[in-house]
Amino acid sequence: MRLPIIQGLIRRRLLINFRVNADVMGRFLPPPFRPKLHHGYAIAGICLIRLEQIRAAGLPRLCGISSENAAHRTAVLWDDPSVGPREGVFIPRRDTGSWLNHLAGGRIFPGEHHLADFTVTDDGSNISMSIQSCDGRMAVQLKAFESESFPESSCFESLAESSAYFEGGSVGYSVTRDCCRLDGIRLQTSDWLVRPLTVEHVQSSFFADESRFPAGSVTFDHALIMRNLSHQWHQEHEMFVKKHPTLSRQSAE
Repeated sequence: MRLPIIQGLIRRRLLINFRVNADVMGRFLPPPFRPKLHHGYAIAGICLIRLEQIRAAGLPRLCGISSENAAHRTAVLWDDPSVGPREGVFIPRRDTGSWLNHLAGGRIFPGEHHLADFTVTDDGSNISMSIQSCDGRMAVQLKAFESESFPESSCFESLAESSAYFEGGSVGYSVTRDCCRLDGIRLQTSDWLVRPLTVEHVQSSFFADESRFPAGSVTFDHALIMRNLSHQWHQEHEMFVKKHPTLSRQSAE
């Protein structure tokens, strides 16, 4: 049995975004997904999110739990036979620092999570993170700070353009241990407000893996930050897809 609605507070959400060769990303994605392109690039990244007061809707805040989490994701489009064109994110891997999320994910609520060690420093402006999964298959290093400037090197022309691109990606489909079944979940926030995050250093073992992304096919683009947003998670219908190498590999991990 799964909870229909989970609510809480997004204390901090970082979107660390990479631009990826569209053909490479297209081969990585299982049908029916296709990359949501921007100026010819696929956009993938890591969502690093601190959740607090997480609880079933209707329960008091004191019942809530907190956790640090990471999701590797790609902006995608697909066609739903019942409603037509849709957009969201495909999530090949989720990690969490919470044993409860690890045990309950995919059972009580959608989204199976690998267990990982998170070391986080956040003084309200400067942020550093070191994440290492317990299975040894995922590592992220990040050093960044909040700023007012959007990088000129980005394939997005402005903060507003980037914000509009990501705002539509509220539905996520995650790989499960079943190679042909994806868990679906939808994020609903009380507001949508992103600010620039200047990244001094980022390293991701996922995007550095040349068996997934050949050399030169993926480049860091820009990062965004959100803070202190009330939110709810709503379950979406599961999606059943044809067997695909990405799904088989991630299921094994």
